Order: sequence, then C-alpha cells, then structure tokens
Amino acid sequence: MKNFSWGHGVVIALFAFIIFILSMLFLFPNGQKNSEMVTDNYYEEELQYQDVIDAKKRADNLLEKPVYSQDSNGIRITFPKDYNNSNTTVKFVLNRTDDQNLDIKRSEQLDSKQSFLIPAKVLKLGNYTLRLNWTKDKIDYRIDYDVIWK
Repeated sequence: MKNFSWGHGVVIALFAFIIFILSMLFLFPNGQKNSEMVTDNYYEEELQYQDVIDAKKRADNLLEKPVYSQDSNGIRITFPKDYNNSNTTVKFVLNRTDDQNLDIKRSEQLDSKQSFLIPAKVLKLGNYTLRLNWTKDKIDYRIDYDVIWK
C-alpha cells in the first residue's frame, strides 16, 4: 500500500468539489423556474408607482375595506355596503407566484351583495398574490392580499 500524503488529499478534495458542482448543475436544473419578471411592462409601471403608493395609502386609511373569502365555488371579494356599480369600478390581477401563465387579470362588476366571484375552475392549487384595484367616486384604491388556493 502506498503512503497517503497531503497531495493526495488535495486531489481527492478537488475531485469531490468538482463532482459536487456538476451534480448541482445537472441534478437541480429547476432553479431557473422562478426567473420570470412579474410583469412585462416593468419600466412603465415603475414610472407610475407613486400612484400605486398613494392608492395603497388611501386604502389603508379606509375604515371598511374589501375582504376575500374562499369556498369550493372560488374566491369571493366583498366590498362594504356603500359601494355599488354606479360609483365603483373594480379590476384585479391574480398573480401566480411560480408561473406567469396562470395569472388572471380582469375587470368586474359588483353584484347586488357588493361582491364578485373568481370561479374555482380558473384557479390552480398554489400561492397567488391578489392585487385588487378599484375606483370609487373617481378616487383610486389598491390592496394586495396573499392567497393560498387549496
């Protein structure tokens, strides 16, 4: 049996490191899945972000805010009683955190209960960010919710 010297140890450590790096590259290539930008119009939206900040601040100051609930039918967003179709326009974006292709973007009309439903058939299991934008009496508001659809 040959003598084991420190040079042999360095060579073994170097090969072990190379094997580790190669295994990270080939066994776990899914690390690039979440590299999508949240929006395609990033720079245009960045220029208008002060409007978003102001809308969020106005929504935070409201005494009664829209709320969401989930059941087997989908996600229902309910507004306070003084909101109606004549003085309120509602838009929402439901961003899927891991797949941009599952995003949902719509404008909605409130029903007689001052609410609307995002149907379960358009939702997939997982995490979403609900960006709720509405205009009441020509004033913009925005609230963001983290939603887990199960």
